[in-house]
Amino acid sequence: MNDAAPPRRIWLCADDYGISEGVNRAIRELIGQGRLNATSVMVVGPAIGRGEVTALQAAAAGSPRCAIGLHATLTAPFRPLTMHFRPTDGGMFLPLPAMLRSGLLRRLDPEMIHAELIDQLAAFQDLFGRPPDFVDGHQHAQLFPQVRDAFLRAVKQAAPAAWVRQGGRLQPLAKRLGAPKALLLDVLSSRFRKLATRAGIPFNPAFAGAYDFSKTPDFGVLMGQFLQGMPEGGLVMCHPGFVDETLISLDPLTTQRESEHAFLAGAQMPPLLARNNVTLG
Repeated sequence: MNDAAPPRRIWLCADDYGISEGVNRAIRELIGQGRLNATSVMVVGPAIGRGEVTALQAAAAGSPRCAIGLHATLTAPFRPLTMHFRPTDGGMFLPLPAMLRSGLLRRLDPEMIHAELIDQLAAFQDLFGRPPDFVDGHQHAQLFPQVRDAFLRAVKQAAPAAWVRQGGRLQPLAKRLGAPKALLLDVLSSRFRKLATRAGIPFNPAFAGAYDFSKTPDFGVLMGQFLQGMPEGGLVMCHPGFVDETLISLDPLTTQRESEHAFLAGAQMPPLLARNNVTLG
């Protein structure tokens, strides 16, 4: 008699589909290989035309239960879809630090944020012919004060069957204190989860994938840490991609994307999932 527990199914989600053709191609390759089962799409990105959408749909069609979500974007260097969105910086959203600071100081306009997110959800609907399976946020902006209320209201209104991403972990406090970025996500996610529960919107029970992108750690070691203790339905965020000129012009996370892609596509990934008793299928 085999008493081994069945594998836990988790989400391995590649962010930023639509930021560049190189990132898009890497994500589609990994979906086709069964190495990802979710990706979130930036409808304000420069590489999200009909051809890129059709190619993603084709890749996802061959991968059972691959989810496609909206990567709600509210930070620079991207531009809002709504004409009168404020505040902006040179026509672009505020940079991440300024956006977070403005939310903490209650200087944002939730109605403008809500209107922008409704437009991004409508753009996704127009491109894909259906609402997103889930909604998350570029640079975790969906978790920020003032933003999170508008975000959850927009999802409830325009994608009522979608789930949303929270960024809290299931780890001992000692481990959390050693990772400042992840600790900030824990703090912001606590209120987000309460609001989502109150609104009746489901969310992932645990999250992993945050690390210091300015360094060049061994992504295989990191992935092993991310998978430890990940429960059923938990989500691991990743950023695979191939570097191209468009990506370099928009985002500081470049060569590390290629390192992530190499590990996810490589021979070490399947046994790592097996050792942690998790599956993407």
